[in-house]
Amino acid sequence: MADLLQRACAWLGGMRAAHLSHPVTYCRGADSVQVAAAVGRTVFEIDDGYGAVERWESRDFLIAAADLVLAGAAALPAAGDRIRDEQDGKTFVYEVMAPGKEPPWRYSDPYRTTLRVHTKLVE
Repeated sequence: MADLLQRACAWLGGMRAAHLSHPVTYCRGADSVQVAAAVGRTVFEIDDGYGAVERWESRDFLIAAADLVLAGAAALPAAGDRIRDEQDGKTFVYEVMAPGKEPPWRYSDPYRTTLRVHTKLVE
């Protein structure tokens, strides 16, 4: 049986999907899947090693890990993947990426049920 925090995390994930998410299309090459995603952001501060700090803000998509299935197999995000987000009849395309040596995604909870995918608008 799951502990209380794990059950609470699952409940919150369900509430996020039901009330804070909208459908987006996650694409990798010719494969794609429609998933429910909530939108967030992450601000990165990257030191260039020469005394300058670059501030980089990503648009994040929070997706249930179990929903990301490409070509019939569970998948994890990869740099270069695309997310198509339709808003008010216009489609915005975001590419999965992060600055410097930062990973392009991370788990958003300790139970690895939600993916936080970092992106930038490309189209």
